[in-house]
Amino acid sequence: MRVWEIHGEFGLENLKLVEREKPRAGHGQIVIKVKAASLNYRDLLMVRGHYNPRQPLPLIPCSDGAGEVVEVGDGVAGWEVGDRAAPIFSQTWQSGEASRAKLRGTLGGPIDGMLAEYVCVSADGAVKPPNNLSDVQAATLPCAALTAWSALVEQGNVNPGDAVLVQGTGGVSMFALQFGVMLGARVIATSSSDEKLERVKQLGATHTINYKDEPNWGKVARKLAGGDGVDHIVEVGGANTLEQSLKAIRPGGHISMIGVLSGTRQKLDIIPILMQNIRVQGILVGHREGFIAMNRAIEANGITPVISDTFAFDDAPEAFELMANAGHFGKIVVEF
Repeated sequence: MRVWEIHGEFGLENLKLVEREKPRAGHGQIVIKVKAASLNYRDLLMVRGHYNPRQPLPLIPCSDGAGEVVEVGDGVAGWEVGDRAAPIFSQTWQSGEASRAKLRGTLGGPIDGMLAEYVCVSADGAVKPPNNLSDVQAATLPCAALTAWSALVEQGNVNPGDAVLVQGTGGVSMFALQFGVMLGARVIATSSSDEKLERVKQLGATHTINYKDEPNWGKVARKLAGGDGVDHIVEVGGANTLEQSLKAIRPGGHISMIGVLSGTRQKLDIIPILMQNIRVQGILVGHREGFIAMNRAIEANGITPVISDTFAFDDAPEAFELMANAGHFGKIVVEF
């Protein structure tokens, strides 16, 4: 089978198309013929060697994908050949609180990921995607969608009428926008592009802020939320946007720390966190049980992922280049 792997050294120039032996299903395992894989910023960091410089190579990147079960091993219940399947990000996190053991088995590093024609996973390391989605659409769910779901539902307990702020127009933010609208929240979206902000209005955003025009966007967001502040912020920017998020959030509000698009280190005044009883919660995707609940919600509400661009399998490096240039709106997908 053909796979894309980080070969020899880190760097996009070292993403190579090679041949590997097709996997076989052992006891308790299934083999999936991958139909599509999608990219996350984590995947780009992994290829560049910025996510984990000590990651052993070669490595097949990409945490997200979906396809069709083509082989079922002994001792497997609940799966048949022909079923559609989407592997979960952490193969060892089924439910409950996170732990070191549960977070060790993540696809796309340290375990080989989805940019391969076939993958073999444990039977409880995959879920059946929503029936209303194609394989290309389902391939966007395991990381980006589940991260947004965990932030707003599993951890955030967002209620109708709450003010939710999403940053930018990447995959997690677009799913957070859609889930926020589904939950009846008022969604405030930020971007540096007026064109993209017009598009998020069409997806249901109540308010938009161009952060280039409003560098002190935290105060603007607080006013738009009604004066007291935003109830919940999906923080994908990282170190350089957290200061503004602390200005936007209401006392007792919830900030979900998800991304590092603007950096990982910054001098920060933590007094607002203490004096306003703010909850800052790290989010590392989520567990299989949450994935299944999210899929039910997606199907029941007819939600479809926002896909920016689709590339052929042979053009996978171009998909990473688009991610690197931040030229996308929603998810980037590689279709096999």
